[in-house]
Amino acid sequence: MNQLPLTVRRSIELMGICLLLILLYVGNNILMPLIMAFFLSLLLLPLYRFFRNIKIPEVIAITLTILAAAIVVLAILTFISLQVAGLVKDFPQLQQNINHHWTILSDWVNRNLKLSADQQIKVLQEQGDKLLNNAGTYMSGAAVSLTGVFVFVGLLPIYTFLILFYKNLLLRFIFLWFQKDDHPKVESALRGTEVIIKNYIVGLLIQISYMTVLLGILLMILGIKHAFLIAVIFAVLNLIPYVGALIGNILGVLLTLTTSNELAPVIKVLLAIAAVQFLDNNILMPRIVGSKVKINSLVTVIGVIVGGALAGISGMFLSLPIIAIFKIIFDHTDELRHWGILLGDERPGLSPMTYPIVRMRNRHQREEDEKTAKQNEEEQKE
Repeated sequence: MNQLPLTVRRSIELMGICLLLILLYVGNNILMPLIMAFFLSLLLLPLYRFFRNIKIPEVIAITLTILAAAIVVLAILTFISLQVAGLVKDFPQLQQNINHHWTILSDWVNRNLKLSADQQIKVLQEQGDKLLNNAGTYMSGAAVSLTGVFVFVGLLPIYTFLILFYKNLLLRFIFLWFQKDDHPKVESALRGTEVIIKNYIVGLLIQISYMTVLLGILLMILGIKHAFLIAVIFAVLNLIPYVGALIGNILGVLLTLTTSNELAPVIKVLLAIAAVQFLDNNILMPRIVGSKVKINSLVTVIGVIVGGALAGISGMFLSLPIIAIFKIIFDHTDELRHWGILLGDERPGLSPMTYPIVRMRNRHQREEDEKTAKQNEEEQKE
């Protein structure tokens, strides 16, 4: 590929990106469970290796590994179900609170928008009629989505089992794809992918755990009802970079409004979320995950939006680890290293427009050149 003209190489790269996005969009129902199973298999690999080291047969070791993961998931779902059950018990009180807030909102609309209660009810009835007219479409869409969830959940353990069972075959195929001289780079990229993705996923699980505990306890101390349900919702949604935290705040506020007639608990919830998020972003998370995945914020936001557009919620959750894998591949490929630089967060201290030496240097040489350029600049000022 190096013998091709530069314009041809860049055109091939852009076409490859476009084809990859089209493939993810068209085949997301097939690819998303497979990608999730790949990440899950990397996460479960240490447990699988432990079972193999104590001389457990391969098939039984994989089965025990998947069963252990299923038990953990069931425990989490049980905890969430108990929290939701507590919310359902308070349903009569929730109705009263919703009616109270609706009355306040109706009075505000009447004063500021000059819409009487009858006019507001008429608008709601019109919207309700539209909703009923489209109920068939909504129900069919919900049925399709629900079916997709069951298919996703059903395929996940099957894919995970097969990936662990055929991992040596898959690794051999990857090495056969490349020339023998490139095998050291391929091995380095594979090991780097395993370490970074495994640490990243473990870090996210740790993040969910401590955010749920910290936020739940803090909200309980502040006297907020259903504190741990709010904490779980926010901790899970916080996995979606930037967008998830905003949605988590909104849902936390709405849930608090339905359990209280006053606005003071809403302020307490927002302050508690802000405090825990500040602690997470500036102290805890950088030490757990921040040093493992070096993706800049611009690419992160674009990746989340593109992932959501291509594959829905699963695409938003998986966007960052997928980008991290591509960065590892780009960093280990000389022809594609510029894409790895674009995805990373290593900002040059000097402008490439002003200092040509910054344009084509590698990282270590660039740092030395930047120091030299700064020293020359300071000497000229003196």
